[in-house]
Amino acid sequence: MEHNDWMDGPNPEPEQEIDDIIRSARQDFQGGGAQRGPVDPLQLRHQDVYADLGSDEEEAEPPEPEYRDSGIGRGWKVLIYTLLVLTFSVLLALFGWYCADDVLALTKSDRVVSVTISEQDDASVIASRLHQKGLVRYPWLFRFYCWFSHAEEKIDAGTYELNNLYDYHALVNGMRGNTNRATDTVTIPEGYDCAQIFALLEERGVCAEAELYEAAANTPFDYDFLKGVPYGEKNRLEGYLFPDTYEFYISNDVKAVPGERAEQVLVKFLDNYEKRFDGNLREGIDELNGKLREKMTAEGFTAEEIEAAMMDENKIVIVASLIEKESAAVSESDTIASVIYNRLCSKNYPLLEIDASVLYALGEHKESLTSQDLMVDSPYNTRRYPGLPAGPIANPGLGSIRAALYPEDTDYYFYALGTDGKHHFSETYQEHEQFLESADYAG
Repeated sequence: MEHNDWMDGPNPEPEQEIDDIIRSARQDFQGGGAQRGPVDPLQLRHQDVYADLGSDEEEAEPPEPEYRDSGIGRGWKVLIYTLLVLTFSVLLALFGWYCADDVLALTKSDRVVSVTISEQDDASVIASRLHQKGLVRYPWLFRFYCWFSHAEEKIDAGTYELNNLYDYHALVNGMRGNTNRATDTVTIPEGYDCAQIFALLEERGVCAEAELYEAAANTPFDYDFLKGVPYGEKNRLEGYLFPDTYEFYISNDVKAVPGERAEQVLVKFLDNYEKRFDGNLREGIDELNGKLREKMTAEGFTAEEIEAAMMDENKIVIVASLIEKESAAVSESDTIASVIYNRLCSKNYPLLEIDASVLYALGEHKESLTSQDLMVDSPYNTRRYPGLPAGPIANPGLGSIRAALYPEDTDYYFYALGTDGKHHFSETYQEHEQFLESADYAG
């Protein structure tokens, strides 16, 4: 068998040759590309392959340049930042303190102011009004408090006396119902009629006239002395609004916010009347009727006429109102009462002829009456219609009520005011005429 010469020598292992090439390429990479001896083409080929594989790791991006502040610049920044934080903290603390002071009234002065709240006012309007009065510093904060605590639902219309020392909670409680509502005393003079009383009450901020008239005419007050008094007339309570000094809740504008409800105002008068015209006075009615019965019998009145003329509480109040308006002084009230009863028990003088009743019928207060005035067609005109007027013409005081129950026993039928400011009484028409013609008549 014939052999080739190149195969006779030792035959190197292929795997060993590849390992040598890879080792050589790795040394070239690690050695910065320096070559040792002649480069084998196969080795170069492997080197190129591995160079491509390691290019991502070899080409690193150059680092960014560092910028450094000097020590002085960095210190100013820290100082400014610290000052800003401290300033903000102080302002926040001050704001919190002022808000807390407003809510809790920590440093407010002792001062009372009057505040009126109407039915239409909401939390915003109330907060603004309290701010105007100096009771709250921040209206928005009070509005938030009202929203948070549902305080708007607790506040009632009215006029209130509120202290600057009140915190928010106390302010809200101070505007609830009758708590801290402004009050005032009002004195009703004896002899004032309903129109005068109602006008005075509106003027003093207690209640509007219109509401008082409406309540007086139509409210079903539960009192025995009002039984039989018809509804509907604005002067229905005439005679029973007892004149005295009262304390009422008041308002700066009664037409917008009543200081007190009309019914409550009138109840105060009626309760006082019921207390003053007590059982002892009512016992006097029977005693008076006994005397009147005796007089009318002597004058020739029939039993039916006498029975119809007997007095009850309502008639006593009517007589008392006439006495109140006609008396120039308390000392003559009993004598004025005697003239009234003498005429009621007389067939010769059936008309009382009291000018105060004419004025009431006219509905105005005049210094003098004309002949036309004296003939006004009204059941209150005692110059035209016999007997008592249709109802009281004023609200009498206790003195006039007593005089109506216990009149003086006289034979007077006439009286007229003298220049001395007192009434002069006469038994006959002739005596009366003589006085009217004298210089002593005040005319």
